[in-house]
Amino acid sequence: MLEATLRILSIIFPVFACAAMGAAYGYFRRPDMAVVNRLNMEFFAPFLVFWALMDKPFDFVAYRDLAIGGITVVLGSGLLLLPIAWLLRINLKTFLPPMMFNNSGNMGIPLVLFAFGETALQAAIVLFIIEMVLHFTVGFYILNHRTNPFNLLKMPMIQATILGLLCSSLHITLPDALANTVKLLGQVSVPLLLFSLGVRLLDVNLRDWKLGTFGAIAGPAAGIACVYLVMPLLHLDATQYAQLLIFAALPPAVLNVLVAEQYQQEPDRVASIVLLGNLASLLIMPAILWFALS
Repeated sequence: MLEATLRILSIIFPVFACAAMGAAYGYFRRPDMAVVNRLNMEFFAPFLVFWALMDKPFDFVAYRDLAIGGITVVLGSGLLLLPIAWLLRINLKTFLPPMMFNNSGNMGIPLVLFAFGETALQAAIVLFIIEMVLHFTVGFYILNHRTNPFNLLKMPMIQATILGLLCSSLHITLPDALANTVKLLGQVSVPLLLFSLGVRLLDVNLRDWKLGTFGAIAGPAAGIACVYLVMPLLHLDATQYAQLLIFAALPPAVLNVLVAEQYQQEPDRVASIVLLGNLASLLIMPAILWFALS
């Protein structure tokens, strides 16, 4: 029991410690993170994705069921919570996106790295890409019923994904000097994602704490329910099953707040849902890790 607790602490502590340091720095310095976040999403994170996919051969069959599970978690969470939100008369455009699109980048990738090591990075990247693509297609469609999937091709993250899969499929390897440079640039992304998360959470409020508290419980609960509903149809090994459970229980992505601001869809209420969801993850994620790793 003690050994399991110490292992979970070793996984959780670096993740939340980096976010906490970002929050502390942000509280005293109030930095403008717009440029940093843009650099991370358009430069460092694409290098991480590219390196993870081309570092070793990418087995499409091995990740097929995991990808199906990830899609089920994202879309299924929205479908499960749709009638509940409708009965409670909650604005669906405000509530459903944070319940569906989680922190698979800022928190999901670091958790997987600390829990399973670099061997599980490809699987984490697969889930991250699925969540991101669905957010920029289905998520945007929920808010304004118009979206152009071809705009995804302009995103550096998608371009890095395509290039990484192409190199892996064709067994193209980079010279050591270039490969180490790509890896080094990609490694910048993970701590920067967590640091940025901490800074960003300072900007949200607790005005709608009741809705935020409900969302903090409902989101992970719906995601985990989707995992158990789809599990009989999937063939996952123990590590992939644990990763899918962790993915399902992740808190809402901070990107939900930025999108809500862009579409003027009650950004203050969305911010409360995101903040309380991430605070609740301090309790939820250790419990999920203990269950998944056991």
